[in-house]
Amino acid sequence: MNTNGFIPPHGNYEKLLSYKKSAIVYAGTVIFCKRFLKKPDRTIDQMIQAARSGKQNIIEGTMASGTSKETEIKLVNVARASLEELLEDYKDYIRNNCEQIWDKNREQALYVRKLGRTNNESIETYREFLETRDGVVCANIMICLINQCNYLLDRQIRRLEQDFLKNGGIREKMYQARKNSQR
Repeated sequence: MNTNGFIPPHGNYEKLLSYKKSAIVYAGTVIFCKRFLKKPDRTIDQMIQAARSGKQNIIEGTMASGTSKETEIKLVNVARASLEELLEDYKDYIRNNCEQIWDKNREQALYVRKLGRTNNESIETYREFLETRDGVVCANIMICLINQCNYLLDRQIRRLEQDFLKNGGIREKMYQARKNSQR
C-alpha cells in the first residue's frame, strides 16, 4: 500500500466486508461441490470458478484502485456478476431437485442472516451446517450468503461511484501534482 505521492492508499481488501463474505462463499462452494456434485460434471468447475472470481476480482480491483478507479469499479462489478452466476447455479440445483428456494423471511434464512452479523464470521461459522445438512439446505444456505455478499458489493459499487464523482481519479491528481510542482 502506497502512502506517498499522488497515488492514493490502496489495497487493504482483507478489511472489506465484501471480501470476507466472498471468501466464505468460495470456501462454502468448494465444500458444497465436493459433497453434492459428482465428477465429471462441468458445473463443479464453473461454480468453483465463479466463487473464486467473486473473491479474486475484489482483491484485484482493490489493488488496482491506486492507479485506476475505473478498473476498480469494473472489477468489483465483475465480482458481482460472477456471484450472480453462482447464485443461479444454486437456484438451479434446488429447482432440479424439485424443492423450494427459501423465502428471505423464512426462519432458516433469518438464522443464516443472523449468523452473518457475528463479529468473527468465517467459513467455520457455517462449516458444520455445510458438512452435515442435505444438499437443498446447503444450497439455500449458500444462496443466503451470496445474497449478503451481493448486497455488500452493491453498496461498495455505489460508494466507489460516489467517491469517483467527488474525488476524480489519478489523471486529475497527476495533473494537479504536475501543476503544483511547476509553480
